[in-house]
Amino acid sequence: DVPMTNIRKVISKAMHNSLSSTAQLTLNTSFDATEIMAYRKKLKASSEALGLPNITLNDIIIFAASRALMKFDKINANFTGEKLLKFTHANIGVAVDTERGLMVPTLNCADLKSLAQISAEAKELAGACKGGSVSPDLLKGASFTISNLGSMGIESFTPVINPPQTAILGVCGITEKSKNGEFYPAMGLSLT
Repeated sequence: DVPMTNIRKVISKAMHNSLSSTAQLTLNTSFDATEIMAYRKKLKASSEALGLPNITLNDIIIFAASRALMKFDKINANFTGEKLLKFTHANIGVAVDTERGLMVPTLNCADLKSLAQISAEAKELAGACKGGSVSPDLLKGASFTISNLGSMGIESFTPVINPPQTAILGVCGITEKSKNGEFYPAMGLSLT
């Protein structure tokens, strides 16, 4: 027998409650990732000259989502059971896998931050989670969460909503697809 840690018990209970108390639907799609990959390559090649940290594809997705959320107030929201609490900024939870369990620190007001700021803060939050030094205040208050399993080669998955949020975006791996005989890299997205 292997006893569960307290954090894993809390995560398990929260995810079970989410699935049993909400009607969840996951929509899966993919997009041509040629341009996003070329943009990242360009940033990576000139990162020193631009003074940018190592910008990841996930950083770019967080940046894009933070801008898009401002147009979709029912997704950039929390459902309290009685009313919808719409946020004026995109407070994005970024799922981080740690030895202790899944943690979701919040990148507050991501819609007001530059790509470099989002990248640096996301790395800082992930490091604090993995090191066990993240402030409990940063593990709440998100209006939307992004969970990235792309580095694991996952093509599609069903991300579970983190209540009281109304949605979560799963970022999947890049696969090769073809259209009219032409091959292109396609990045999958799973929105619950």
